[in-house]
Amino acid sequence: MTRSVRIIQNQFQEVDNASLVLFRMIFGLLIFAESLGAIVTGWVKRTLIEPEFTFSLIGFEWLQPLPGSGMYYYYGVMALCGVAIAIGFYYRLSLSTFTILWTLTYWMQKSHYNNHYYLLILLCLFMLIVPAHGYASLDANRKNAVVGMTCPRWCLSIFKIQLWIVFTYAALNKLYPGWLQGDFIAISFAGKRNYPIIGQLLQHETLQTLVVYGGILFDLLIVYLLLWKRTRWLGFVLSLGFHLFNSAVFQIGIFPYLMIGMCVLFFEPETIRGRFFPKKPVVTVQRDMTQLTAKRRFVALGFGVYFIIQILAPIRHYWFKGDAFWTEEGHRLSWRMMLRTKYGQSTFRAYDPKSDSTWVVNKPDFLSPRQASALSSKPDMIWQFSQHLKKHYRQQGMDSVQIRVDTNISLNGSPGKTIIDPEVDLASVKWQSLKHSKWILSPEQE
Repeated sequence: MTRSVRIIQNQFQEVDNASLVLFRMIFGLLIFAESLGAIVTGWVKRTLIEPEFTFSLIGFEWLQPLPGSGMYYYYGVMALCGVAIAIGFYYRLSLSTFTILWTLTYWMQKSHYNNHYYLLILLCLFMLIVPAHGYASLDANRKNAVVGMTCPRWCLSIFKIQLWIVFTYAALNKLYPGWLQGDFIAISFAGKRNYPIIGQLLQHETLQTLVVYGGILFDLLIVYLLLWKRTRWLGFVLSLGFHLFNSAVFQIGIFPYLMIGMCVLFFEPETIRGRFFPKKPVVTVQRDMTQLTAKRRFVALGFGVYFIIQILAPIRHYWFKGDAFWTEEGHRLSWRMMLRTKYGQSTFRAYDPKSDSTWVVNKPDFLSPRQASALSSKPDMIWQFSQHLKKHYRQQGMDSVQIRVDTNISLNGSPGKTIIDPEVDLASVKWQSLKHSKWILSPEQE
């Protein structure tokens, strides 16, 4: 029997499900907080209700926010799903509903793109296939329900592998001048000067250097610290400090708390049971080698393919010509988190050949301030807005209008660069998802 076969067999061994049950409760409460918080803070209003035009995933332009107050009810349903998930009430139905609604929201707007939103989709898919509602849930208390005290080991392992991929790429992606020289951190912290208590502390070069190199070390080592029993508590304490600091400084929603919550999956299930579920019966697990049936081989193959895709997707930017920090091609879904700051200006020039007239598009007539800011440095959004303008002017009788864009974009404080060919009519070009678009320029960073 080969070592790889023994490893796969070991993943189908039954283990105490206490840590998975506890994570379900944490996960549901965080989903509730994320959904309700989006309403209370005005995020839903600013992002999905007020804008006239929404930047959806290319190819999904038909996917638009619900009219009127519809998105408030939409997020209200997601909040209720979070509560249901936490208490294990119609768990799979509640989680399926939230996953669909969250994914559709993710696809219908890109001006607020965040790697954390993508990660939440992946975790939802994992939670759908694991029996996290087998114990301490209303589902388990239902008449004729099957109470589950155990789960296959792979139900815990898949979360650990996914985190290893996320943090490994987060560390590797920081190995570039913009991060190592502290440009991003210096610019980012400068905007937080007026934060209470920590604002002035963030301006110290020593702290910024610690954040630069400490961030790389944390991302690179944290999963290993949590995996090894002797360093697990150290890893947990470091996670608390690291993620709470990120929450206070960067204000990135539930992500820091989700990462803290996922630490419970690394602790021995028996430890979690003793601390959080003292009434849960002790599970005696037989340590024999589990038979690899055809179904289990299929499950192992499916996860193998999934994780290969997860490993390859973050490096797909090498298939495109140019620097992804400028071009954005291959940037999303790659765990390139909090690495750079891009800002600048984009001027849209419309030309009507029939009347031989040219005018500058007034972006506030079409976009919210947040959309206009995100648009300027994102070539795909620039193209989408050009297509929107084409349709808008066509409705006004200008069937052959041309749209060109002048850009002046700074990356991590560098001098302004041109990232879009100003001579190309973006109203007439097609979007290319699998190869480099020649009208997207990649200026060398000074």
